[in-house]
Amino acid sequence: MQFYFIRHAQSSNNLLYDTTGSSVGRVEDPELTETGRHQAQLLAEFLARGNPLPNGRLNRSGFGITHLYTSLMVRAVATATIIGRALNLAPVAWEDLHEGGGIYLEDLETGMKIGQPGKTRAYFATHYPELVLPATMNDAGWWNRPFEEYEQVFPRAERFLNALMAQHGNTEDRVAVISHGGFYNVLMQTIFKIGRANVWFALNNAAITRIDFVGEEAVLVYANRTDFLPDELVT
Repeated sequence: MQFYFIRHAQSSNNLLYDTTGSSVGRVEDPELTETGRHQAQLLAEFLARGNPLPNGRLNRSGFGITHLYTSLMVRAVATATIIGRALNLAPVAWEDLHEGGGIYLEDLETGMKIGQPGKTRAYFATHYPELVLPATMNDAGWWNRPFEEYEQVFPRAERFLNALMAQHGNTEDRVAVISHGGFYNVLMQTIFKIGRANVWFALNNAAITRIDFVGEEAVLVYANRTDFLPDELVT
């Protein structure tokens, strides 16, 4: 299996933090910015190009993505929708790909992080009709639980990795997931068995990391790839 971890394109919360250095004014489930939509379109065109060679390590001849999964957070779904249209693939929601913390708002007076409902089946049906939703999802909102603490992300990453390998391990599938920078860091620690280390794996908006799973071996082919974006769109 070739596994492509792709961070969502720039969201309004990303722009807020990049310009102010603060999360004051963040929203619980941000949309893409105009820059983010441009990033996503260029990413989609890059993923859709060419006819991939069976063993093309740097994807110089193309990608040949066979499966596309996404977090249920709007910035990821919007990114995945643009990619899916270019690849003629319907993005499939995978709840465990969400960012650490889940859907929440912070009380500025107390610092308490308060879980929010998240988008509903009806919302996605209206705004992102190509998205394939879990059969169990209803109109109460997909999150509807407390803030997810950092320690809770690790078992979720392990659960996702086990499910990924059960579905696609030991195959020729080329699997792309649209997810988030915080989850990426925990997943990388999980895949490469480096423990809960004090490290940070940089991942820009719309950047691609490729990991090949060959038997019991995980091979990091490249990480944080953004060479398909002009410098002014790297965020």
